[in-house]
Amino acid sequence: MANLLLNQKFGNVFDDNLIKEIEHIGISKTFKKDDIIIDINQPLSHIPLLLSGNIKILREDADGHELLIYFLEAGETCTMSLTCCMGTAKSKIRAVAEQDSQLILIPVQHMQKWFNSNSSWQNFILQSYQARFDEMLQAIDNLAFMKMDERLFKYLNNKSQLHGTKTLIVKHQDIAEDLHTSRVVVSRLLKQLENDGKIKLSRSKIEIL
Repeated sequence: MANLLLNQKFGNVFDDNLIKEIEHIGISKTFKKDDIIIDINQPLSHIPLLLSGNIKILREDADGHELLIYFLEAGETCTMSLTCCMGTAKSKIRAVAEQDSQLILIPVQHMQKWFNSNSSWQNFILQSYQARFDEMLQAIDNLAFMKMDERLFKYLNNKSQLHGTKTLIVKHQDIAEDLHTSRVVVSRLLKQLENDGKIKLSRSKIEIL
């Protein structure tokens, strides 16, 4: 199953020889929704390639409050974990399964070797850095320039696209933690969005109109 997903998600990205190497040395792992995949200060010996599902990447402040940085989709990797691996440092992020997810883990020594010897891997890594850099710039812009109601509606739309549905099953507290705000603020702004005709609220569900 993992090899089939690997070919589906990365067959047009990596050359045939690299796909065969990944099939040989990669470690397949499955995580349930809300499982922690990588934790802050965890030493990293492998990097993840996401085969199915979605993962959210979080930062944590000194008081233990989390802030959502970006989401990963199938066919992507976490460049913040790449940076830590290349510098033999501990993880500075927390990666949590947004949905049930399957990954293939690549030992760090192969990642470094392939970067110097395989152009398809090198291009993938460089493009991943660019995509994540753009997303982090957007996250900074959201924090600096967008009002909380705009951030909230953007967050809901992003989750809708990730899950492929207009109806989200999500708790107000979970949204508050992702956006680094309070549940009371989220509940008030959700009601405001409903009054504006942008969403419809029901018990534990949010429908984007």
